[in-house]
Amino acid sequence: MTAVLLFGATGDLSRRMLLPSLYGLSVDGLLGKQVRIIGTARSAMDDEGFRAMASEALAGHVTGGLGDQAQADTFIRQLSYVPLDASTIEGFGTLAEAVGNTEDVAIFLSTAPSLFTPTIAGLKAAGLTGPLVRIGLEKPLGTDLASSRAINDAVADAFSESQIFRIDHYLGKETVQNLLAMRFANTLFEPLWGAQAIHHVQLTVAETVGLEGRVDFYDGTGALRDMVQNHMLQMLALVAMEPPSHFSANAVRDEKVKVLRSLRPIDSRNADTETVIGQYGEGTIGGMAVRGYTDELGRASGTETFVALKAHVDNWRWKGVPFYLRTGKRLAARKSEIIIAFRPVPHSIFGEKVRGMAPNRLLLSLQPDENISMSLMAKVPGLDQTGIRLREVLLNLKGESAFRDTRRRIAYERLLLDLIEGRPTLFVRRDEVEAQWTWIDSIRQGWSDNGMTPKPYAAGSWGPAAAMALVARDGAAWND
Repeated sequence: MTAVLLFGATGDLSRRMLLPSLYGLSVDGLLGKQVRIIGTARSAMDDEGFRAMASEALAGHVTGGLGDQAQADTFIRQLSYVPLDASTIEGFGTLAEAVGNTEDVAIFLSTAPSLFTPTIAGLKAAGLTGPLVRIGLEKPLGTDLASSRAINDAVADAFSESQIFRIDHYLGKETVQNLLAMRFANTLFEPLWGAQAIHHVQLTVAETVGLEGRVDFYDGTGALRDMVQNHMLQMLALVAMEPPSHFSANAVRDEKVKVLRSLRPIDSRNADTETVIGQYGEGTIGGMAVRGYTDELGRASGTETFVALKAHVDNWRWKGVPFYLRTGKRLAARKSEIIIAFRPVPHSIFGEKVRGMAPNRLLLSLQPDENISMSLMAKVPGLDQTGIRLREVLLNLKGESAFRDTRRRIAYERLLLDLIEGRPTLFVRRDEVEAQWTWIDSIRQGWSDNGMTPKPYAAGSWGPAAAMALVARDGAAWND
């Protein structure tokens, strides 16, 4: 490996995730000392300025126990910087000279979508698109199917599909990858993984934060396109996919795209009954009063900050099983999780007087703590004149307990390593992206056709009351 080229190298993502992730790979010996990391952005900066910025970004990780200062200094020496205005083709030649050997390069593109096309053109003109070059694309990849296709067409003009690594950082999370291991490395779950044993599936991505400096981006995007279109549909696909023939990029992604194409359309006929949209008002988060969305924004807006919906995968395995998805800002707690809710036992031998009977549930928690747990029914120890008493107990697979000698990684570490080494399994293929956008565009058109506007909800709550009713109609309840 010759070089890693980071576009947007002075931005927030680079400081918080990319540079610490590359440093983590260096500490573990997964990033050779001969690998050169070249940052580029519009900011006027030289090598020493970029290294100073990187040192500041890494400081908390070093003091937190990731490597030591000597290892950090070694990594910092691998960094260099080339200022570049990616909107013009001038300067890409200088960038190519800094890269040197342009045959084997991993490029990470973390820039505004408006810069994708000119950046690709500049890379092509500078000879940075050879057959061994890989390019990683950070979202958002468009705002609808048409704009996504335009971006993908521009990238495809310079790179083959095998060179393009579309990033969804949720796929780098340990729990998401553990979902594959749990399903396909154990005989316990797969025979039960479908309509015969599962009542419903829940996917929740809840945030307590508001706009947090993303004012212009978020108000033009909304919760559906910001979270559901990418992260949540990818998680749904991994839950619902058929077993692939082997763990390879095409085998895994072939099965995911089958799921995405099997999603029952939500459109003008059913958007008003299968979806709920909301926008947060003022309320309390963590004991502190917070402003409503329009107050934060400074103007009136019809953008949804919350969405809940009921999806169906129309195939044999999942026929009749609802997949409930919800995501929102300024909710009661920060968490991302998948709930597999199994059906109740068909007949209780313990009779109606036994208290505590509950269906089994499998919980896969992605944040704030990564964990997998299974709820089972067990007898409460002791005697009771009414007979056996049952209680729900949890079997936990906590990463910090089961793998105490393993460092908890940033999701981008896995993805950057795979980009550098050319492994595309955990990245999103073009046909997946387009299947996701097709489904999402239909929902948004359904909202428009039905004149739907966001329902208000108080910051610090779990969203509009209609979201509770959406699942209650099927005898289910959100895992609050």
